[in-house]
Amino acid sequence: MYIPPHFHEVRPDAIAAMMQDAPLACVVAQTAAGLVANHLPLLQGPDGALIGHVALVNDMHRLIEDGQEVLAIFRRDDAYVSPNFYPTKQEHHRHVPTWNYKVVHAYGDISFQHDDRSKRAAVGLLTRDHERRVIGKAGWRMADAPTDYMEQMLRGIVAFRIAVTRTLAKSKLSQNREARDYIGAVEGLRASGHEELADRMAERLPAAD
Repeated sequence: MYIPPHFHEVRPDAIAAMMQDAPLACVVAQTAAGLVANHLPLLQGPDGALIGHVALVNDMHRLIEDGQEVLAIFRRDDAYVSPNFYPTKQEHHRHVPTWNYKVVHAYGDISFQHDDRSKRAAVGLLTRDHERRVIGKAGWRMADAPTDYMEQMLRGIVAFRIAVTRTLAKSKLSQNREARDYIGAVEGLRASGHEELADRMAERLPAAD
């Protein structure tokens, strides 16, 4: 991924937050059948590994070799930025459209797990995390489902872990613009319905006295 220095995100907490807030990653790998890509929710475990699972009928776990390097792409907010957002556009017209976005590329070696314990752990961790976010303490638990049904569902998946070896992160948020154009981009994005991205950009503005 091409990352100009002013867009390079290196803060570990910011990178972790981007991955947590955009858990549906695109897992890409080169195989004998060519490139394959699958969109899968991933969770970063305490050891930094990415945890997930895939349907047994999905050829991903047959096409990708155990221990092979894969790329997981986490894409956060994104939005089109019009030159008309910049106040200086009216002065010299030396602006062109661009796109602001936040993304993390996580590289690592994947290992597939077919045992019941690993599959239960993957499903349990992922569902607990997302149920807590959406519903809270009253969220769904694996124990809520009938035992025979849960066992049937688990037989239909393969768990996996990606041992992350490196990450590349990019926060392209108009950092290369002068202050008034930066503020104009924030206001323009907010007016065009991209409140979340505008808020992320506003966090970088100096606090008012």
